[in-house]
Order: sequence, then structure tokens, then C-alpha cells
Amino acid sequence: MVAFYGDDFTGSSAAMEVLAFAGLETVLFLAPPSAERLAAFSGYRGIGIAGIARARSPEWMNVHLPPIFSRLREVGAPIVHYKVCSTFDSAPHIGSIGRAAEIGRQYFEGWTPLVVSDPGMGRFQAFGNLFAHSNGVGFRLDRHPTMSVHPSTPMDEADLGRHLARQTDRRIGLVDFVTMKRGGATKMLEDEIAGGAEIISLDVLDAETLVEAGRLMWKKGATPLFAVGSQGVEQALIAYWRSAGLLTVCRSTPGFTAAENIAAVSGSVSPVTAAQISHAEANGFELIRLNAALATDASRLAKEVVRVSQLAKAALAGGRSPLVFTAAGPQDPAVEAFRAAVAASKTPLSTVNDHLGAALGDILKRLISETGVRRVVISGGDTSGQAALRLGIDALTAIAPMAPGAPLCRAHSSVPAIDGLELILKGGQTGAPDFFAAVRAGRQ
Repeated sequence: MVAFYGDDFTGSSAAMEVLAFAGLETVLFLAPPSAERLAAFSGYRGIGIAGIARARSPEWMNVHLPPIFSRLREVGAPIVHYKVCSTFDSAPHIGSIGRAAEIGRQYFEGWTPLVVSDPGMGRFQAFGNLFAHSNGVGFRLDRHPTMSVHPSTPMDEADLGRHLARQTDRRIGLVDFVTMKRGGATKMLEDEIAGGAEIISLDVLDAETLVEAGRLMWKKGATPLFAVGSQGVEQALIAYWRSAGLLTVCRSTPGFTAAENIAAVSGSVSPVTAAQISHAEANGFELIRLNAALATDASRLAKEVVRVSQLAKAALAGGRSPLVFTAAGPQDPAVEAFRAAVAASKTPLSTVNDHLGAALGDILKRLISETGVRRVVISGGDTSGQAALRLGIDALTAIAPMAPGAPLCRAHSSVPAIDGLELILKGGQTGAPDFFAAVRAGRQ
């Protein structure tokens, strides 16, 4: 029903979650699957590929995205989705959603819907402007306490059409929520298409507009339809399918049991994650700081991995859950020290982030193989991809919901120590303050 590519790993698991817990069995591959590997999941209704385009240049996309889109088209799903973050993390030079849309449109006909809002995740779009919750408080995106100062892609424009226009010269249209509620969405969409719009943003504020966005995609698109957006694409489709009686089965959402201890690594600098780290410390976790500034020097970083791994192993041996982190929020002095080290090294930020993510993954891999810990968390969208890849995971399937956008997953791998591992990929802005403690306690 849906084939998708996620521009980061945490966001990819969010799209999988939406489909899986609506009753559509979904598998998320961590690399483009071979025909033989895909055949092992032939009964699944959702097929995803987790990627790293969010942290890559348009030049990288020119090389790597065409075979991805070609492969997704071959799957035969009526919806092919380029999945982006629900806070639209992107810029002309890195994670360009505009460039990705241009490449995708070479493989698919018709208009391209843009659906970023997801009310269930605290994301709302009105007249093309995106608003997002932070700790339960709503902010226009360019005034958001995290996104306005994001270290890689700071947002200074909440109007997604204007923001996207910096990344592509394709004409961008809009179907607004007022027109939807007045019953004029179809005509407005047709007028936008007739006027030359190729990418058309759809407002979503509530359940009614979510269904309407899903209807427009399902009834007014080519087959296959190429869509761009957050997991709101899947949310809107499912909302419409249910309203139209096309989807009546809903998978039960089982709980999961407590774990004696877990291991977590975090490369996030979000204030949301900072609050979660603070809560974890107050609830028995062993906090271990990894010096991110060392990621500019391979030999020094390797020594740091050994040091941190030994501390984390000791924590597990002592009955405590280790939480390895690089910074506690955007104001942590470690953030500025990291930026200064990157500038001094003259190494591209994306390369240093890759090294940092790989280091976090190497720490987890050591802990899994040497201690037998079976439930782990990787936090942070920019570093999660490299960290997960270091574990030797082939694919993920959803076990149970944990927090919106961060399901508990089962890892599939040819490596016995990794196969069956319980893993959560958590975006920096996802989850309540007690997130890490809840994962350990088996509490949704």
C-alpha cells in the first residue's frame, strides 16, 4: 500500500509505526533490499527504507536517490513517499527536500502532495505555516526553541512554501484548511494544478483536515502517487481509508515487559532530550558523557570509545543502565566546543557527525556483544543512522508503541547477538521527560 524512503532513521521508524499499528504489517530496511530479501516480507503492506539524506548535500542526493526511487517504484505500491522530519529539517546545502522532490518527480507523474503536519505529534499547519509543540507549548516553527537554533538546519521561516522555494524552482501551491472545511478542496487543488503548481502543500490542523488531506492524495493523484512529507502522509491516508470504510482492521497495540537494564546513546542537543537525560539521572541511570569534540580526530575518538564503553560496561555490571550522551541541551558548553573543533579541523560537519554517530554505534555494539543487554535506545536524528548501521541490523519491525514517533522495534540481522534485539530510534524532540525510564520499565 505504501513504499517509503526516510531521510533519517528515527523518522523512518515513525512512518513504520503509523502503518504497523493501523493493521498494515510493515518492514523497515536499513539499506535497499535485494529481491530475495524483499521476498521474505512478501506479505507486508508497508515497505520502508531508512536513509541519511537529511544530513547530505544535493550532490549526494543526485547520486544516491535515483536508484532508491527506482527501487520503490518497482515495489508496485500506489503511494511512494519521501519521508521527512515533521519539523521540516532542511536547507539548500544540506538535507534539501526541494532537491529530493525534484529527483523523485523524475520517476513519478502528476502532482506531488506535501503533508508535514501530524496533530498526534503536536505538528499543525495553517495557511502553509507550520507550528510545533515543545514540552506541550505550541510555537511557530521559526520561533521554536529547538528548530530556530538547530545546529545543522536552523529554521528562520515557518511558511513551508517559502522555505521550500529556497531549495527548488518547482512551483509550489497550497490547499488551505479553511477551503477544506468549506468543501472547496478539490476545486482549489485542481486550480493549483491548472496554474502550474507541481508541489502542493496541504494544511492539516485536526481530524477533519487530516481525513481531507488523505482523500486528496488517494482520490486525486496519479498511480503511483509520489508524496513528500512527515509521517503525516501515512496518518492522513489511514484516516481517510478508515472514514471511507477501506480499512477496518486495527492491530492491537501490545505492551511490553520491563527490562532489568537498558543501554542508551544520545547525540541529540534538543532541550526535550536534555530534560529526558536529567530525569534519567534522577531515576538511577548512569550518565556518561562522550566528548563529541574528539570526533574530528580518529585516533582520539577511538580512545574515547574505549573509555566510555568501559564505564558503560561497569554500570551494567553494577546493575545500572548507562546513558551515553554528547550534550545536555543546546546551551550545554559541549555544543560550542564541538562547533569550534569542527571549524578548526576544516572537516565538513556531515563527516564529523558521521564519525560521532559511528562512535555511538560502536559503543552500543560493544555493550550488546559483551554484556548481553537486549534493549537499547538511540536518540538523535542526525546521528542515529550511522549508529544503527554499526550494529549490523538488516531490518526492523514494530513490536509495540512507546511514544509517538518512537516505537519499540525488533531488529533483524544475520549477526546472532543482534538478531531479535529490542531497539528504539528516538528523534531529539520525541517523548515525555520520563522517556528513558519508561523504556526500562516497559511503560508506554
